[in-house]
Amino acid sequence: MKKKELRKKAYSARVGQPDKGQASELICHAFAALDRYRSADTILYYLDCRSEVRTHQAVRTSLETCKRIVIPYCTVNEQGDNTLGLWRIKSMDELVAGMWNILEPPKDRWGEPGKEVPPGEIDLALIPGVAFDANGGRLGNGKGYYDRLLYEVRPDCELIGAGFQAQIFEQIPMDDHDVYLDGVLTETHFYRGKGRGFGIHE
Repeated sequence: MKKKELRKKAYSARVGQPDKGQASELICHAFAALDRYRSADTILYYLDCRSEVRTHQAVRTSLETCKRIVIPYCTVNEQGDNTLGLWRIKSMDELVAGMWNILEPPKDRWGEPGKEVPPGEIDLALIPGVAFDANGGRLGNGKGYYDRLLYEVRPDCELIGAGFQAQIFEQIPMDDHDVYLDGVLTETHFYRGKGRGFGIHE
């Protein structure tokens, strides 16, 4: 199945997911129960939009811990390519609605000392996607934001995809430059990706 066709089918499955709130809560609880979560100092969460697995409450809960919580925002690099900036938050109240109505730091605070976080400081990342497979293959929205980030984090940073079980497909077409995730969490399964490990755990 080609990426365009797969993306369309996966979008439909994600939109039609019943009980998004309950399923999202199960996924986020499983993320917080990972061994890597317990040992991580700096954790990257995405902030959901549209029909993605909901993460806002999980971020609020994590902010009550001693973890350093980081969120992404959409920007462009010096070459004009889509990329993600990384920003440390201490409260959701710091954020405003930005591109695609996703919460992000106000533009006049981008680059603020003590707030911008280099990708190399991330220990664990929760990654959104349109579709996934059991090997950690991921299909995004096609804009390339996360593709660049996945190359910039440290090799020992664990990359965990978050999706509903309906978003799991037999095989995601992966190009040479695509990065397999270390794992994918759904409301019913944890798939150990081949990006940073091998095998499937249910």
